[in-house]
Amino acid sequence: MSEENNKTYSKTEEIKEFGTTGTIGGKHKIFCLTIIGEIEGHSVLPEQSKTTKYEHVIPQLIAVEQSEEIEGMLIILNTVGGDVEAGLALAEMISGMKKPTVSFVLGGGHSIGVPLSVSAKRSYIAPSATMMVHPVRTTGLVIGVPRMMNHFERMQKRITDFVERNSNITAKRFTELMMNTEELVTDVGTVLTGEVAVLEGLIDQVGSLGEVIDGLYELIEKDGQ
Repeated sequence: MSEENNKTYSKTEEIKEFGTTGTIGGKHKIFCLTIIGEIEGHSVLPEQSKTTKYEHVIPQLIAVEQSEEIEGMLIILNTVGGDVEAGLALAEMISGMKKPTVSFVLGGGHSIGVPLSVSAKRSYIAPSATMMVHPVRTTGLVIGVPRMMNHFERMQKRITDFVERNSNITAKRFTELMMNTEELVTDVGTVLTGEVAVLEGLIDQVGSLGEVIDGLYELIEKDGQ
């Protein structure tokens, strides 16, 4: 097998395994990270579930930050949420990167996908995309004692504080959207479409893929000055 065929095969396997194409050449060399489906944390989800495994993403983020070749990172998001601890851990890592980063919500950025959406240095959302803001949930046994309720409150505060630090929405307004009982029939929370997410200060701007790439290039060029 030729070197060129080896590279093609390697990229195909990389897409199948990790949902990424590695370094993409162009005006600037960028890394495309896809976060789709449900964020899988400490528990393995069923095979039929489309997941993003956080143990796969963490080393990729470290590699991107250390790479002398990669100039910036594009994060494509279409997620329904998932493990809170894992999602918040990834969001913290992205927000702490020195490399230029841009996120693009394409389809959905629900639940723990919200902190991931705002973790980049600049965030975009497609006009048809939505973001669902709702309180922390859990499945399985819940012990009905005050300490358990306090645990949920502290966990929710960690998420709210992160979103406030990394976007233009206030903690008060974010909490209001989370606790909204007037919009969802069988749930608590708010669904924000593209333009509304921008008006609320959650996302920086509505955009298309071309505008997202231009925005990342702009950050790269500013970073290089």
